[in-house]
Amino acid sequence: MGTGMGAPTADTSTSPGFHELPGLMGLMTGDEKHGPAATSTLDALWVLYDRVLRASPATVADPERDRFLLSKGHGPMAYYAVLAAKGFFPVDWLPGFGAYNSPLGHHPDRVLVPGAEIGSGSLGHGLPLAVGTALGLRAQGRTGPAVWVLIGDAELDEGSNHEALAYAGATGLERLHTLVIDNSSATHGWRGGIASRFEAAGWSATTVDGRDHQALYEAFSAPHPGRPHGVVARVEPKDA
Repeated sequence: MGTGMGAPTADTSTSPGFHELPGLMGLMTGDEKHGPAATSTLDALWVLYDRVLRASPATVADPERDRFLLSKGHGPMAYYAVLAAKGFFPVDWLPGFGAYNSPLGHHPDRVLVPGAEIGSGSLGHGLPLAVGTALGLRAQGRTGPAVWVLIGDAELDEGSNHEALAYAGATGLERLHTLVIDNSSATHGWRGGIASRFEAAGWSATTVDGRDHQALYEAFSAPHPGRPHGVVARVEPKDA
């Protein structure tokens, strides 16, 4: 993917693995209505943090780190579980999720959550923020850091995302990557599939099984010179 820091490292002999994530998520209660929003992202988040992102607890302030923006911030339990598993904050923070004095709110707060790049939860904001982040890095001459943003398919009902798609494609923001978790939540949908919307705006785009870790990795790491890249991860429908 990028160059510079290399892949994130962790002590795999002691850090939790993917199969322990449901247990970590089970420590967080009180927002069960957003459980599907969280579980739909779990596999894709894990593959990103485990195999793709150049981001770790040691690089949270490194200007050459990759940036990951969670736009789908109204269901952050999977995100918190992955960050805890990767050592960004202690696992014993998880049972306090949503409590008055807990840093782990029902929407993530970048000031309180180590590793969080934005405060999020209001749908439609993350992709425009990612475009701005990629533009800022380009203006600074930083060509190494990749910018990733995770959105839900329903966020494509928001006009702000289509403006961001058009601008990013026209300006060739090749360090920008958008991961769309498609659990059939969108009101409108898109004729020809979501990936076709990205391609029409000049992006590289592909659609994969959002539970297949190898397929996700290959889609995440596919070359896309001169163009931003979109990955649509299909998972089971929200109400299935």
